[in-house]
Amino acid sequence: MESRTGVRTVDYLAPVDQLISSDPTHIGPYRLIARLGAGGMGLVYLGRSEAGRTVAVKVVQDEHAQHPEFRRRFAREVAAARRVGGAWTADVLDADTEAAVPWVATQYIPGPDLTTVVADDYGPLPENSVRVLANRLALALQAVHEAGLIHRDLKPSNVLVTVDGPRVIDFGIARAMDTLAGDSLHTRTGMLIGSPGFMSPEQVRGLELTPASDVFCLGAVLVYAATGRLLFGATETGLNAHLFRIAEEEPDLTGVPEPLLDLVRECLDKDPAKRPALQQVAARAEPDADGEWLPGAVLAQLGRHAARLLDYAPETVMGTPGAAPADPHPPAGPPQPSVPPVPAYSPTAPAQLVPPQGFGPPPGPAPYAGPPPDLRDSAPPHPRRWWGLAVVALVQLFVLLDATSLHMAVPSVMAALHLPADSLNLLFTGYDLAFAGLLLLGGHLADLVGRKRLLLIGLAGYAAAAAFGGLAPTAGVLVCARVLQGAFAALLSPAVLALVAANFPDPKARGRAFGVYATIVAGGSTMGLFTGRWLIDTLDWRWCLFADVPLALIAVIGAATLVHDRPLRTRRRLDAPGLLLGSGGLLCLVYGFQQTGPRGWTDLLVLALLAVGAVLLLAFFLWQSRTPDALLPPYATQDRGRLGSFLTLFLTGAGTLALFPTLMTYLENVRGYSPIATTTALLPTVAAILIGATQVSARLLHRVPARNLIAPGLLLTACGLLLLTRLEPDSDYTAVVLPGMILAGFGLGMALMPLYSLATAGIAAQDSGGGAAVTGTTDEAGAALGTAVFSSVLTAGIAARMAAAPGLPPSLAAAARSGHVISPQAAPPQLAETITTATVAGYTDALWWSAGLTLLAALATTLLIRPTTSTPPGLPGPPLPLHDPGSAH
Repeated sequence: MESRTGVRTVDYLAPVDQLISSDPTHIGPYRLIARLGAGGMGLVYLGRSEAGRTVAVKVVQDEHAQHPEFRRRFAREVAAARRVGGAWTADVLDADTEAAVPWVATQYIPGPDLTTVVADDYGPLPENSVRVLANRLALALQAVHEAGLIHRDLKPSNVLVTVDGPRVIDFGIARAMDTLAGDSLHTRTGMLIGSPGFMSPEQVRGLELTPASDVFCLGAVLVYAATGRLLFGATETGLNAHLFRIAEEEPDLTGVPEPLLDLVRECLDKDPAKRPALQQVAARAEPDADGEWLPGAVLAQLGRHAARLLDYAPETVMGTPGAAPADPHPPAGPPQPSVPPVPAYSPTAPAQLVPPQGFGPPPGPAPYAGPPPDLRDSAPPHPRRWWGLAVVALVQLFVLLDATSLHMAVPSVMAALHLPADSLNLLFTGYDLAFAGLLLLGGHLADLVGRKRLLLIGLAGYAAAAAFGGLAPTAGVLVCARVLQGAFAALLSPAVLALVAANFPDPKARGRAFGVYATIVAGGSTMGLFTGRWLIDTLDWRWCLFADVPLALIAVIGAATLVHDRPLRTRRRLDAPGLLLGSGGLLCLVYGFQQTGPRGWTDLLVLALLAVGAVLLLAFFLWQSRTPDALLPPYATQDRGRLGSFLTLFLTGAGTLALFPTLMTYLENVRGYSPIATTTALLPTVAAILIGATQVSARLLHRVPARNLIAPGLLLTACGLLLLTRLEPDSDYTAVVLPGMILAGFGLGMALMPLYSLATAGIAAQDSGGGAAVTGTTDEAGAALGTAVFSSVLTAGIAARMAAAPGLPPSLAAAARSGHVISPQAAPPQLAETITTATVAGYTDALWWSAGLTLLAALATTLLIRPTTSTPPGLPGPPLPLHDPGSAH
């Protein structure tokens, strides 16, 4: 078939063009076997790697490569395209923009474009095909937007049709930008970006573009696929008249299937603010059932072409006089058609790649030197990914169960091993420090060796350390075992979160998966109270550790058979300096917060640890922006929404830590509940977390901006904490305790689910371990701060009230100030009431601080996390810009 430039391009019925003698035989590590076509920038070749992978290699003409400004612009734009990932786009595999002849290699997509299928071969597609097309294109555009880009030229010729589904290509016009509304969206004066049949009203008027512009173009593509005609009619009536109809007239939706009519009409709203978000489009167009998405005739043609491609072998043809010299740019003279000069109007920005039809997007280097491209699996979702989610949720749960159940066993451990108070503290601080110190390493290793492999290693090590601790004859051996468990937990935690983030990129499934994850993280420790008490009462405290062994064995079998991990193809090296800075900073912070209890906040060592920790973490983030082997690449740390989610997670972890300790102490020590009764009384909190995370936020996240779920959830959590500040020694459970903890739990689940999703969204699969580690580090630092604040406020409040109470020995106030727990039930009857009142008052003081920190987290959400869709300015009416009608598609 012929492209609009007159250059023959690949389609799914015709063979590719043979190489001629003037063509190079290799570009970089790729052996060239055929020509795919040509554009304004150079030739596109079909190539194969040494491993036999078929790729498309694009090379740049000498006339462009000789201009330094072009090279800089080219590097920026292909770097922006390289940030795009997802199942419905094409992967960038390799690039060298600094070579004498710059080139880039991308995944080859063996299929025709949508124009060929609809206009030349099949005709308008049936309703199911259009529905699948809407869903997949929305997911692809969402991946583009999450990378900080706008496509700006979505049209049928930029949608390739494959057996698995459509693929969006040509991100060369989607320029890199710091935000979705930055100055980098502006084009050169007089240039109009887009194709006239598929432009939004704001494009026509030359206004600043937002992601909503791509939503309009998506609606135009759906109309074309369903009807076979352009949205506002043919362009032969005149370009300016056509553009005027786009800007002013209502679209003709005759022929659009009735079930999709409302969705398409909303996508084509003249007001960008009224168009649905891509998450909503994907959810509303989700196919009802799995099955073939195209008619059988089209699928058969696609299959025949793919089979022919596998058997294709290169065949060198002698060039003719007039051919270009032996360099990889389009030759001149017959029989090869010449490449015309780039017209005044181009569907892309000046001096950028225009790919031939039937080929993938213009790739480029990552926005930092040397890292791998986005290597997300381009196949459809794995059929057993929900079983895999159950396995990784079990892993996260039993790590929490182990920690909580061992806290329940403290009296038994002290009695059996004659454990002194100092060793008791080390039993838990050693675990926390090992976990904090190795958390970043665990995430980095997940990216280097694979998430599933690291999960299996972590499970084996955690089970071995648990068995070692269960057999411990002395306190020292038990402390060493707990340190080892903390180290292996640091491998498990980021691997679990990275697997959830990488295996559930589509919005609706992602909401459900992160709903489950958030429920486990927020409420899983409560289940440890049940299991710990049952194990202690039925068997022995050692079984709190031994129980990890069969659970780990079940998880290993499940992970080996059910967990799917996307393949890693990365050449990244271990970022040793970054790990030293980040892990050292977190260790200093966590240890400094731990020392505020015995030493106080003004102690010189505490202040030094906190200051050094802050400096090291700042140096860590600065180093991440400079090193080619960054644990978390710059594109992830430059996302304002992600940074806002990190800060919100930190404050939320600090603010809500007091919830469960307060409720447990109040019910067991003040109200006299048994351990089992206390655990039962706390279950409504877990149920509320479950409902908030899985039934509210998970169902709404793909329909509303994450900020609109996080902020209200945190406000509800703060209201629940404030209600619990009304606790008195004789407060009724159903009147104060139950409403407060249900409100706090519901809000916490509602907020945490989108927070975890937002913190890991838009991170390439090969970087998901680093993203998970930084998310976990934020959680850990917040929990350490919350523990320090909670302990300090609690002990100060109890001690102050005991010191002011008449008749109490000064030693009791001093003991409370030192952090010793004074149970009212163990005190003499004449002192029990005073101690009870002081204890409850101390806990309510801590709840006031918790509510304040939670409200601060809600404020951070409002200020730092932007809505997923932005409202652009209104559409004024300047004169319509001139346009070249030669670029109608």
